[in-house]
Amino acid sequence: MNFGFTDEQDLLRSEVRKFLDESCNLEQVRKITEDASGPGYSRELWRSIAELGWLGLTIPEAHGGAGLGWVDLVVVLEETGRTLFPSPLLSTTLAAHAIRRFGSSRQQANWLPRLADGTAVGTVALLEEDGVPGPDGVRLAGRAAGKSLTLTGEKTLVGDAAAADLIVVAFRKGKSKDLGLAVIERGTAGLSAKDLPGIDLTKRLGRVALDGVKIGRDAVLPRGNAGAISHLLDAGALAVTAEAVGVAEAALRLTAGYAKQRVQFGRPIGTFQAVKHPLAEMYVDTQSFQSLVYYAAWCLDEGHKDLPLAVSRAKAYASETLPKLGIDVIQLHGGIGYTWEYDAHLYLKRAKWLRPAFGDADWHYERVATAGGL
Repeated sequence: MNFGFTDEQDLLRSEVRKFLDESCNLEQVRKITEDASGPGYSRELWRSIAELGWLGLTIPEAHGGAGLGWVDLVVVLEETGRTLFPSPLLSTTLAAHAIRRFGSSRQQANWLPRLADGTAVGTVALLEEDGVPGPDGVRLAGRAAGKSLTLTGEKTLVGDAAAADLIVVAFRKGKSKDLGLAVIERGTAGLSAKDLPGIDLTKRLGRVALDGVKIGRDAVLPRGNAGAISHLLDAGALAVTAEAVGVAEAALRLTAGYAKQRVQFGRPIGTFQAVKHPLAEMYVDTQSFQSLVYYAAWCLDEGHKDLPLAVSRAKAYASETLPKLGIDVIQLHGGIGYTWEYDAHLYLKRAKWLRPAFGDADWHYERVATAGGL
């Protein structure tokens, strides 16, 4: 299997990195995220990345997208992770993926063009209060009443909840074991969404409450079921882990640069084993889960049966090693690493945010062990 990227993918990476370096460096990231009254992202930059085609990267051309795959998306997500780019890109991509894969042709024609051109922000609401990933954690009730469906319950850890115009919600059909997915639009009676305080200001998470929300049957995705919910959790875990690759590489580069410049006892601290060894371990860990991410993305594009196992390997490894990397980054910077003005803590916060997102390390390691027959 060739894990090399094509010339087109290398060009895409170059253009994404150039845009982010010029338009949203870490100084700009701080301005956007520290504005408590703002939406958590720049609407101007949102329009720009829509025009550049990032939002429609995996959406079919017939619906205004580029019709590319998840390997191409990983290229973009690595770069947005590298700069801690604050935007609903990941949430919107997951919502579009759900509608494209599990929706009808009419639903796709209705919602995908709006997600592709940035006129609508999307997200998925899968997890609930107990935080159990997968179909077993879905408790939100959907009761049929004629040609409509009434949804009652709450969803937590919903990415960009307050900004979303479209929310793909997982629900349980009455008291049965059957599960479903429905698309609910902002402004629907009984629907409320708000962001909650979090450790990472570059990632908005919130709560969605549904108090007797009535929707038509045309809002229910016809192929949404337990398998669809599991697939969306895999896609979400893959996406956040792809961003984690960029986070790790940027944190390592920042720390290696500091180790070359900081002089102690007449020598750069990077010449001491106590500094060199942690940096080497950071590099090995980053390269390791990066390779796992690439394989998982290929599995998703190809519909390969290894997708759940590949995703869990990547997410478990990243969830375990990235927080340790973030702590080492702070330690190797010494006193300056703890200051608000210095950027090191931003990577640690993203690492802490990543750990539980779409399943923590323990959950994914258990899944890998189960798949292996243990």
